[in-house]
Amino acid sequence: MTVPQSVLDIMHSPGVYFWDDASMGAAQREQRDLLYDINALRADDPARERLLHRYFGEMGEDVWIEPPLRANWGISTHLGDHVYANFNLTLVDDGEIFIGDHTMIGPNVTLVTTGHPVRPDLRERLAQFSEPIHIGRNVWIGANVTVLPGVTIGDNSVIGACSLVTRDIPADSVAFGSPCRVVRKIDDHDRECYWRDRRIPDDV
Repeated sequence: MTVPQSVLDIMHSPGVYFWDDASMGAAQREQRDLLYDINALRADDPARERLLHRYFGEMGEDVWIEPPLRANWGISTHLGDHVYANFNLTLVDDGEIFIGDHTMIGPNVTLVTTGHPVRPDLRERLAQFSEPIHIGRNVWIGANVTVLPGVTIGDNSVIGACSLVTRDIPADSVAFGSPCRVVRKIDDHDRECYWRDRRIPDDV
């Protein structure tokens, strides 16, 4: 069994929907079983990479994800080439997640596409909504960052550790905080120094 297109259409469409479709539960159980098998393998076992290609919606070349991985679905997540994710990546991917080439993700990062209405009676009926997350090319997301539904992070940007990203972050920015805010643009100092005032060697 693969995830039915009808289930993906429900989850990936804008607006409120209800977790009341029997096919949703069956499809998610299959994905959870596949993720269990992935996490049971050693990180460098070739079978693990083959299962990851089955699990994700898309997975480019030279992708490395440290175990363990946590995700609601997997099939809704699209990974570009040369993506690296450290341990305990959590994907609440009822909605779609797009991660660009050469992006680096620190440990304990959570990407959340899905929320629930504040109205209590709707939550009792298992109402939820999903909005896609877009992470651009060559982004660095620090440890313990949480990205909320509907956020876009532009190319080359850096998100500081422990940030809560509630709004879009433009390209070529350094941003951090809770809520996450742009602190400055990437500048000439960053081209000369790798950390604080420690200079990048000329031969790099």
